[in-house]
Amino acid sequence: QVQLVESGGGLVQAGGSLRLSCAASGGAFGNYAVAWFRQAPGKEREFVVAINYSGGSTYYADSVKGRFTISRDNAKNTVYLQMNGLKPQDTAVYYCAAKYSYANLPSENVYLYWGHGTQVTVSS
Repeated sequence: QVQLVESGGGLVQAGGSLRLSCAASGGAFGNYAVAWFRQAPGKEREFVVAINYSGGSTYYADSVKGRFTISRDNAKNTVYLQMNGLKPQDTAVYYCAAKYSYANLPSENVYLYWGHGTQVTVSS
């Protein structure tokens, strides 16, 4: 059983940056693909980005490509999401999720483990 805990959210002005962390415990973290999803008020949860077990492959939603960067440190059991050039429309609760397979990444239904989320608010 893997437990995921997100941190690093907060309030930032448009154009600013934040770095989110997803810390894992309780399992072989290095075996899992990890993704970030987000959910804005009144909207469905959406896929943001994913990284494979080794960090050698990543997949970004078009809305964040070129602004967000995902990385992982398996020695620290942590995945990071560096968010630059933040926009008000990036405001959401950000969740990390993990699963074995690096397939069907945008589908939230295939992820085994979820964190409780961290709030990101971007003011205009």
